[in-house]
Amino acid sequence: MAIGISRKCYYALRAVFELAIGDSDEPVTVQEIASVQNVPQRFLEVILSELRRAGVVVSRRGNSGGYLLANGPDNTTVAEVIEAVQGPISVGSGPQAQHAGGAYFCGDAAFERLWDEMNGSLASVCRSRSLADLVDWEKCSKRAPSPDYAI
Repeated sequence: MAIGISRKCYYALRAVFELAIGDSDEPVTVQEIASVQNVPQRFLEVILSELRRAGVVVSRRGNSGGYLLANGPDNTTVAEVIEAVQGPISVGSGPQAQHAGGAYFCGDAAFERLWDEMNGSLASVCRSRSLADLVDWEKCSKRAPSPDYAI
């Protein structure tokens, strides 16, 4: 079982990250986001529309139009973005057991509990991280490396 997120969710996170890292009150166009984040523009339009309906982003029309975060990077969590495009945060419930005649196999309860704990942990991490956290992490990674004087 692979644990991951959909490509759509990944692109949504990239799009809102671009809005967050810009740190501007000026809207960002779909074209700009698609270009910088290497996301297909048509797919991005659909994603941004879903994010707008969920209240994660707002759009402005016109020549200087585009998208902005509805509540800023400090007040937008990773969970909000994921849930807007993918639904509840979940790793799933593991492989579906084949219950012969409604009988449960040894370990079913244990694995159910494992999936529940994994889902709870994943959701907790996503709810505790804002887009501002991601921006900070990105900025820290861009710091100049320390010189290495090893010979």
